[in-house]
Amino acid sequence: MARYVGSSCRLCRQENLKLFLKGDRCYGDKCSFERRPYAPGQHGQRRGRKPSDYRVQLREKQKVKKIYGILEKQFRGYYFRSERKKGITGTNLLVLLESRLDNIVFRMGFSNSRNQARQMVRHNHFLVNNKKVNIPSYLVRPGDVIDVKEKSRKIPQLLEGMETVVRRGIPDWIEVEKEKFRGTLKSLPNREDITMPIQEQLIVELYSK
Repeated sequence: MARYVGSSCRLCRQENLKLFLKGDRCYGDKCSFERRPYAPGQHGQRRGRKPSDYRVQLREKQKVKKIYGILEKQFRGYYFRSERKKGITGTNLLVLLESRLDNIVFRMGFSNSRNQARQMVRHNHFLVNNKKVNIPSYLVRPGDVIDVKEKSRKIPQLLEGMETVVRRGIPDWIEVEKEKFRGTLKSLPNREDITMPIQEQLIVELYSK
C-alpha cells in the first residue's frame, strides 16, 4: 500500500499551519514549524503572488489529506461517498474521516499521532467489540467499544500517548476508561465538534468542477 515516507514537518511548512503530525513533539521547542515558519525549499521565504481560487481549494484538500494521512484515491472515495449521503457533503466528509479507526485510537489518547495509531492498528493491538480489527480505515460506529489487547498494554508509545493526551483533550463524543484501556464512541461528531481549521466547502467546490 502506498504511503508518504517523507518529513512530517515539511508537510506543516508547506501548508503554513501546524498539523500536529508528530504528536507531543509538536507542542515543544523542537517543533520545526516553530523554528522555520515558512515554506520548504530555497524559495520558501519569498513572498508569492496572490493565489488563485483553484490553488486555495487544492491546498485545502491537500491539508486535510495530510492531517488524516490519506492519499488521493482513498480521499476521493470518501468524498463521493459523502456526496451520496443525506446532509451537507462537506460535513459528511469530515465525519467519515473522524470515524476511521486510526483517528478514533488517536482521539482516545492511545497514540501520540494518527500515523502512530495507524501503525498500531495494523500491528493488531486493538479489539473492536471484542473482535480483532487491523484495518486503519475501518469505520467505527456509535456504541462500538475499542479495547487495547491485554498483551499490548505496556507498549511505551501507548503509555506515552495516554499521558500526553491531556495537552489536546479527549472529545466529548468519546468516552475513555483509562484504567481498563478501553474507549467507546458515544456518538458521531457534529461539525462544531471538529475544531481543526478546515474549510471543507473549498474541497466540495474543487471536486464539483
